[in-house]
Amino acid sequence: MGNRPTVALIDRAALKHNYQELRKRVSSGTMFMAVVKANAYGHGDVEVSRTLEALGCEYFGVAVSEEGVKLRKGGIKNPIVLLGGVYPDQIKEVFDYELTPVVWDLETALLVNAQAEKTGTRKKVHIKIDTGMGRLGLLSRRIVNFFQEFKAYGSLEVEGVMSHFAEMDNADKDFSRKQLDLFLKVLGIIQGLGYDPPLIHMGNSAAIVDSPESHFNLIRPGLMLYGSYPAPRFKKMINLKPVMSIRTQILQLNHVAAGFPVSYSRTFVTRRESMIATLPMGYGDGVPRSLSSNEGHVLVRGKRAPIVGLVCMDLTMVDVTDIEGVSVGDRVVIIGAQGEDEITVEEVAEKAGTVPYEIFCNISQRVPRLVV
Repeated sequence: MGNRPTVALIDRAALKHNYQELRKRVSSGTMFMAVVKANAYGHGDVEVSRTLEALGCEYFGVAVSEEGVKLRKGGIKNPIVLLGGVYPDQIKEVFDYELTPVVWDLETALLVNAQAEKTGTRKKVHIKIDTGMGRLGLLSRRIVNFFQEFKAYGSLEVEGVMSHFAEMDNADKDFSRKQLDLFLKVLGIIQGLGYDPPLIHMGNSAAIVDSPESHFNLIRPGLMLYGSYPAPRFKKMINLKPVMSIRTQILQLNHVAAGFPVSYSRTFVTRRESMIATLPMGYGDGVPRSLSSNEGHVLVRGKRAPIVGLVCMDLTMVDVTDIEGVSVGDRVVIIGAQGEDEITVEEVAEKAGTVPYEIFCNISQRVPRLVV
Protein backbone atom coordinates (compact mmCIF):
# COMPACT_ATOMS: atom_id res chain seq x y z
CA MET A 1 0.00 0.00 0.00
CA GLY A 2 1.42 3.36 -0.99
CA ASN A 3 1.76 6.42 1.19
CA ARG A 4 0.10 9.80 0.87
CA PRO A 5 2.08 12.20 -1.29
CA THR A 6 2.91 14.19 1.86
CA VAL A 7 6.62 13.70 2.55
CA ALA A 8 9.60 15.34 4.26
CA LEU A 9 12.67 15.23 2.06
CA ILE A 10 15.97 15.07 3.95
CA ASP A 11 18.93 16.34 1.94
CA ARG A 12 22.01 14.40 3.04
CA ALA A 13 24.32 16.65 0.98
CA ALA A 14 22.97 19.72 2.79
CA LEU A 15 23.58 18.05 6.16
CA LYS A 16 27.17 17.30 5.17
CA HIS A 17 27.63 20.88 3.97
CA ASN A 18 26.38 22.35 7.24
CA TYR A 19 28.54 20.04 9.32
CA GLN A 20 31.62 20.94 7.33
CA GLU A 21 30.85 24.68 7.50
CA LEU A 22 30.55 24.45 11.28
CA ARG A 23 33.74 22.41 11.52
CA LYS A 24 35.62 25.20 9.79
CA ARG A 25 34.72 27.55 12.64
CA VAL A 26 36.43 25.57 15.41
CA SER A 27 40.00 24.44 16.03
CA SER A 28 41.16 20.96 15.16
CA GLY A 29 41.28 20.16 18.88
CA THR A 30 37.58 20.81 19.40
CA MET A 31 35.30 17.81 19.02
CA PHE A 32 31.64 17.80 18.03
CA MET A 33 28.63 16.51 19.93
CA ALA A 34 25.82 16.58 17.38
CA VAL A 35 22.52 17.19 19.16
CA VAL A 36 20.09 14.69 17.66
CA LYS A 37 17.38 14.69 20.31
CA ALA A 38 13.68 14.79 19.34
CA ASN A 39 14.34 12.62 16.28
CA ALA A 40 17.17 14.93 15.20
CA TYR A 41 14.84 17.92 15.41
CA GLY A 42 12.36 15.98 13.29
CA HIS A 43 14.87 15.06 10.59
CA GLY A 44 15.30 11.37 11.43
CA ASP A 45 17.81 10.63 14.18
CA VAL A 46 19.29 7.35 12.94
CA GLU A 47 19.93 8.51 9.37
CA VAL A 48 21.28 11.88 10.51
CA SER A 49 23.56 10.26 13.07
CA ARG A 50 24.86 7.67 10.62
CA THR A 51 25.73 10.43 8.17
CA LEU A 52 27.48 12.54 10.81
CA GLU A 53 29.33 9.60 12.34
CA ALA A 54 30.70 8.73 8.90
CA LEU A 55 31.92 12.33 8.61
CA GLY A 56 33.83 12.04 11.89
CA CYS A 57 31.41 13.42 14.46
CA GLU A 58 32.77 12.18 17.78
CA TYR A 59 29.75 12.43 20.13
CA PHE A 60 25.97 12.50 19.97
CA GLY A 61 23.61 14.23 22.37
CA VAL A 62 20.06 13.03 23.06
CA ALA A 63 17.51 14.02 25.68
CA VAL A 64 16.36 10.66 27.05
CA SER A 65 17.53 7.08 27.11
CA GLU A 66 14.93 5.86 24.59
CA GLU A 67 16.57 8.08 22.00
CA GLY A 68 20.00 6.71 22.86
CA VAL A 69 18.80 3.11 22.66
CA LYS A 70 17.31 3.80 19.25
CA LEU A 71 20.64 5.13 17.98
CA ARG A 72 22.51 2.10 19.32
CA LYS A 73 20.03 -0.24 17.64
CA GLY A 74 20.53 1.82 14.49
CA GLY A 75 24.24 1.05 14.52
CA ILE A 76 25.72 4.19 16.10
CA LYS A 77 29.01 3.32 17.82
CA ASN A 78 30.32 6.64 19.13
CA PRO A 79 29.53 7.94 22.65
CA ILE A 80 25.93 9.03 23.26
CA VAL A 81 25.31 11.53 26.06
CA LEU A 82 21.93 11.76 27.83
CA LEU A 83 21.54 15.53 28.11
CA GLY A 84 18.22 15.22 29.94
CA GLY A 85 19.57 12.99 32.67
CA VAL A 86 18.56 9.49 33.67
CA TYR A 87 15.53 8.15 35.53
CA PRO A 88 15.62 5.18 37.94
CA ASP A 89 13.60 2.91 35.63
CA GLN A 90 16.09 3.57 32.81
CA ILE A 91 19.30 2.82 34.67
CA LYS A 92 19.69 -0.72 33.34
CA GLU A 93 19.45 0.29 29.69
CA VAL A 94 21.87 3.15 30.30
CA PHE A 95 24.45 0.46 31.06
CA ASP A 96 23.23 -2.17 28.60
CA TYR A 97 23.50 0.28 25.70
CA GLU A 98 26.57 2.16 26.93
CA LEU A 99 24.93 5.57 27.28
CA THR A 100 26.64 8.40 29.16
CA PRO A 101 24.40 10.13 31.71
CA VAL A 102 24.50 13.81 32.62
CA VAL A 103 24.32 14.26 36.41
CA TRP A 104 23.55 17.34 38.52
CA ASP A 105 22.56 15.88 41.89
CA LEU A 106 23.96 13.38 44.38
CA GLU A 107 20.84 11.19 44.24
CA THR A 108 21.40 10.43 40.57
CA ALA A 109 25.12 9.98 41.15
CA LEU A 110 24.29 7.39 43.83
CA LEU A 111 21.89 5.62 41.47
CA VAL A 112 24.45 5.40 38.65
CA ASN A 113 27.24 4.40 41.01
CA ALA A 114 25.15 1.57 42.50
CA GLN A 115 24.46 0.16 39.04
CA ALA A 116 28.13 0.47 38.12
CA GLU A 117 29.10 -1.47 41.24
CA LYS A 118 26.44 -4.07 40.49
CA THR A 119 27.76 -4.60 36.96
CA GLY A 120 31.41 -4.36 37.92
CA THR A 121 32.06 -1.42 35.63
CA ARG A 122 33.32 2.15 35.86
CA LYS A 123 30.81 4.61 34.42
CA LYS A 124 31.68 7.92 32.79
CA VAL A 125 29.35 10.82 33.59
CA HIS A 126 29.11 14.50 32.69
CA ILE A 127 28.32 17.03 35.42
CA LYS A 128 26.01 19.88 34.43
CA ILE A 129 26.44 23.33 35.98
CA ASP A 130 23.60 25.88 35.95
CA THR A 131 25.29 29.18 35.13
CA GLY A 132 22.07 31.11 34.49
CA MET A 133 19.76 28.99 32.33
CA GLY A 134 17.57 28.20 35.34
CA ARG A 135 16.56 24.84 33.97
CA LEU A 136 18.78 21.87 34.84
CA GLY A 137 22.13 21.84 36.54
CA LEU A 138 24.10 22.19 39.72
CA LEU A 139 24.00 25.71 41.19
CA SER A 140 27.39 27.27 41.81
CA ARG A 141 26.89 27.53 45.57
CA ARG A 142 26.59 23.74 45.77
CA ILE A 143 29.70 22.93 43.75
CA VAL A 144 32.11 22.30 46.63
CA ASN A 145 29.73 20.10 48.61
CA PHE A 146 28.72 18.11 45.54
CA PHE A 147 32.23 17.31 44.39
CA GLN A 148 33.44 16.51 47.90
CA GLU A 149 30.59 14.02 48.30
CA PHE A 150 31.12 12.72 44.79
CA LYS A 151 34.51 11.31 45.79
CA ALA A 152 32.68 8.57 47.69
CA TYR A 153 31.28 7.21 44.43
CA GLY A 154 34.26 5.17 43.37
CA SER A 155 32.69 3.58 40.32
CA LEU A 156 32.03 6.92 38.61
CA GLU A 157 34.40 8.94 36.47
CA VAL A 158 33.86 12.61 35.67
CA GLU A 159 34.41 12.60 31.92
CA GLY A 160 32.90 16.01 31.31
CA VAL A 161 31.74 19.24 32.88
CA MET A 162 29.18 21.26 30.98
CA SER A 163 26.80 24.20 31.05
CA HIS A 164 24.25 25.80 28.72
CA PHE A 165 23.87 29.32 27.34
CA ALA A 166 20.49 30.97 27.83
CA GLU A 167 20.65 33.58 25.04
CA MET A 168 23.68 33.08 22.82
CA ASP A 169 21.45 33.92 19.83
CA ASN A 170 21.12 37.45 21.21
CA ALA A 171 23.42 40.11 19.74
CA ASP A 172 23.90 41.53 23.24
CA LYS A 173 26.50 39.23 24.77
CA ASP A 174 26.53 40.67 28.29
CA PHE A 175 24.59 37.84 29.96
CA SER A 176 26.37 35.16 27.94
CA ARG A 177 29.73 36.57 29.06
CA LYS A 178 28.56 36.46 32.67
CA GLN A 179 27.57 32.83 32.22
CA LEU A 180 30.93 32.00 30.66
CA ASP A 181 32.84 33.81 33.44
CA LEU A 182 30.89 31.89 36.08
CA PHE A 183 31.55 28.61 34.26
CA LEU A 184 35.28 29.32 34.17
CA LYS A 185 35.22 30.17 37.88
CA VAL A 186 33.43 26.93 38.66
CA LEU A 187 35.90 24.95 36.56
CA GLY A 188 38.71 26.41 38.64
CA ILE A 189 36.98 25.32 41.84
CA ILE A 190 36.42 21.81 40.48
CA GLN A 191 40.03 21.48 39.45
CA GLY A 192 41.09 22.78 42.85
CA LEU A 193 39.16 19.89 44.41
CA GLY A 194 41.34 17.43 42.53
CA TYR A 195 39.27 16.77 39.39
CA ASP A 196 40.59 17.07 35.86
CA PRO A 197 37.66 16.37 33.49
CA PRO A 198 38.91 15.64 29.96
CA LEU A 199 35.84 17.18 28.29
CA ILE A 200 34.61 20.75 28.82
CA HIS A 201 31.58 21.92 26.88
CA MET A 202 29.14 24.81 26.91
CA GLY A 203 28.75 26.15 23.37
CA ASN A 204 25.75 25.56 21.11
CA SER A 205 25.24 26.32 17.41
CA ALA A 206 25.25 30.08 17.92
CA ALA A 207 28.43 29.90 20.01
CA ILE A 208 30.28 28.14 17.20
CA VAL A 209 30.17 31.24 15.02
CA ASP A 210 29.79 33.96 17.65
CA SER A 211 31.74 32.92 20.74
CA PRO A 212 35.05 31.18 19.98
CA GLU A 213 36.14 31.64 23.60
CA SER A 214 33.40 29.18 24.64
CA HIS A 215 34.43 26.34 22.31
CA PHE A 216 36.68 24.55 24.81
CA ASN A 217 37.34 21.03 23.49
CA LEU A 218 33.75 19.96 22.78
CA ILE A 219 30.93 21.88 21.09
CA ARG A 220 27.24 20.97 20.78
CA PRO A 221 25.74 22.02 17.42
CA GLY A 222 22.02 21.51 16.97
CA LEU A 223 19.80 23.79 14.90
CA MET A 224 22.54 24.91 12.50
CA LEU A 225 23.29 21.32 11.52
CA TYR A 226 19.83 21.24 10.02
CA GLY A 227 20.31 24.42 8.04
CA SER A 228 18.37 26.85 10.17
CA TYR A 229 19.55 29.98 11.97
CA PRO A 230 19.08 30.78 15.68
CA ALA A 231 18.46 34.43 14.70
CA PRO A 232 18.37 36.35 11.39
CA ARG A 233 21.76 38.00 12.03
CA PHE A 234 23.52 34.64 11.68
CA LYS A 235 22.65 34.48 7.97
CA LYS A 236 25.46 36.97 7.34
CA MET A 237 27.91 34.95 9.41
CA ILE A 238 27.65 31.44 7.95
CA ASN A 239 26.23 29.83 4.81
CA LEU A 240 23.88 26.98 5.66
CA LYS A 241 21.62 24.84 3.50
CA PRO A 242 18.16 23.67 4.61
CA VAL A 243 18.18 19.93 5.21
CA MET A 244 14.42 19.41 5.32
CA SER A 245 11.83 20.32 2.73
CA ILE A 246 8.16 19.33 2.92
CA ARG A 247 5.92 18.74 -0.02
CA THR A 248 2.55 17.27 -0.89
CA GLN A 249 0.10 17.32 -3.82
CA ILE A 250 -3.28 18.84 -4.51
CA LEU A 251 -5.94 16.30 -3.53
CA GLN A 252 -9.01 18.17 -4.75
CA LEU A 253 -9.92 21.39 -6.59
CA ASN A 254 -13.22 23.20 -6.18
CA HIS A 255 -14.42 26.14 -8.26
CA VAL A 256 -16.71 28.03 -5.90
CA ALA A 257 -18.82 31.18 -5.99
CA ALA A 258 -18.29 34.35 -3.98
CA GLY A 259 -19.63 34.00 -0.46
CA PHE A 260 -18.53 30.36 -0.11
CA PRO A 261 -17.33 29.35 3.40
CA VAL A 262 -14.17 27.27 3.81
CA SER A 263 -13.38 24.91 6.71
CA TYR A 264 -14.55 24.80 10.31
CA SER A 265 -16.36 27.75 11.91
CA ARG A 266 -16.54 29.54 8.54
CA THR A 267 -13.68 31.84 9.52
CA PHE A 268 -12.95 32.38 5.82
CA VAL A 269 -15.56 33.21 3.17
CA THR A 270 -14.60 33.82 -0.46
CA ARG A 271 -15.02 37.38 -1.71
CA ARG A 272 -14.95 36.39 -5.37
CA GLU A 273 -15.31 33.33 -7.53
CA SER A 274 -12.41 31.20 -6.35
CA MET A 275 -10.48 28.00 -6.92
CA ILE A 276 -9.87 26.25 -3.61
CA ALA A 277 -7.33 23.45 -3.44
CA THR A 278 -7.41 20.86 -0.66
CA LEU A 279 -4.05 19.44 0.47
CA PRO A 280 -3.60 16.10 2.27
CA MET A 281 -1.65 17.58 5.19
CA GLY A 282 -2.87 19.25 8.38
CA TYR A 283 -1.93 19.99 11.95
CA GLY A 284 -1.82 16.24 12.60
CA ASP A 285 1.20 16.27 10.30
CA GLY A 286 2.75 19.44 11.66
CA VAL A 287 1.14 22.32 9.75
CA PRO A 288 0.66 24.96 12.48
CA ARG A 289 -3.02 25.75 12.96
CA SER A 290 -1.98 29.34 13.59
CA LEU A 291 -1.22 29.68 9.86
CA SER A 292 -4.96 29.59 9.13
CA SER A 293 -6.61 32.26 7.00
CA ASN A 294 -3.95 34.11 5.04
CA GLU A 295 -1.21 33.95 7.68
CA GLY A 296 0.61 31.18 5.86
CA HIS A 297 1.38 30.32 2.25
CA VAL A 298 2.43 27.34 0.17
CA LEU A 299 4.05 27.16 -3.25
CA VAL A 300 2.12 25.82 -6.24
CA ARG A 301 3.67 25.97 -9.71
CA GLY A 302 6.32 28.27 -8.25
CA LYS A 303 3.78 30.81 -6.98
CA ARG A 304 2.46 31.58 -3.53
CA ALA A 305 -1.01 30.44 -2.55
CA PRO A 306 -2.50 31.61 0.78
CA ILE A 307 -3.84 29.15 3.32
CA VAL A 308 -7.56 29.85 3.77
CA GLY A 309 -9.91 28.70 6.49
CA LEU A 310 -8.85 26.83 9.60
CA VAL A 311 -6.15 24.21 9.12
CA CYS A 312 -7.71 20.81 9.86
CA MET A 313 -6.09 17.76 11.42
CA ASP A 314 -5.51 16.01 8.09
CA LEU A 315 -6.27 18.64 5.46
CA THR A 316 -5.41 22.24 4.58
CA MET A 317 -7.12 24.47 2.05
CA VAL A 318 -5.37 27.07 -0.10
CA ASP A 319 -6.61 29.65 -2.59
CA VAL A 320 -5.12 28.95 -6.04
CA THR A 321 -7.41 31.26 -7.99
CA ASP A 322 -4.54 33.33 -9.37
CA ILE A 323 -2.35 30.41 -10.40
CA GLU A 324 -2.77 29.46 -14.05
CA GLY A 325 -3.09 25.85 -15.13
CA VAL A 326 -3.41 24.42 -11.63
CA SER A 327 -4.68 20.85 -11.50
CA VAL A 328 -5.23 17.93 -9.16
CA GLY A 329 -1.92 16.19 -8.46
CA ASP A 330 0.20 19.34 -8.76
CA ARG A 331 3.14 19.33 -6.37
CA VAL A 332 2.83 21.70 -3.42
CA VAL A 333 5.72 22.88 -1.28
CA ILE A 334 5.01 23.62 2.39
CA ILE A 335 8.64 24.30 3.33
CA GLY A 336 11.31 24.58 0.68
CA ALA A 337 11.91 26.01 -2.78
CA GLN A 338 9.89 25.78 -5.97
CA GLY A 339 10.63 27.81 -9.06
CA GLU A 340 12.24 31.08 -8.02
CA ASP A 341 10.53 31.32 -4.65
CA GLU A 342 11.23 29.67 -1.30
CA ILE A 343 9.34 29.30 1.96
CA THR A 344 11.86 28.88 4.76
CA VAL A 345 11.27 27.30 8.14
CA GLU A 346 12.14 30.68 9.65
CA GLU A 347 9.27 32.29 7.70
CA VAL A 348 6.82 29.60 8.78
CA ALA A 349 7.93 29.93 12.39
CA GLU A 350 7.60 33.72 12.38
CA LYS A 351 4.08 33.60 10.94
CA ALA A 352 3.11 30.87 13.40
CA GLY A 353 4.48 32.88 16.32
CA THR A 354 7.07 30.29 17.31
CA VAL A 355 10.64 29.18 16.58
CA PRO A 356 12.09 26.90 13.87
CA TYR A 357 12.85 24.24 16.49
CA GLU A 358 9.13 23.76 17.17
CA ILE A 359 8.19 23.65 13.49
CA PHE A 360 10.78 20.92 12.85
CA CYS A 361 9.88 18.88 15.93
CA ASN A 362 6.16 19.03 15.20
CA ILE A 363 6.45 17.31 11.83
CA SER A 364 4.75 14.12 12.93
CA GLN A 365 5.83 10.54 12.46
CA ARG A 366 3.13 9.87 9.89
CA VAL A 367 5.03 12.11 7.46
CA PRO A 368 7.66 9.81 5.89
CA ARG A 369 11.25 11.08 5.89
CA LEU A 370 12.83 10.37 2.53
CA VAL A 371 16.62 10.78 2.39
CA VAL A 372 17.82 12.21 -0.90
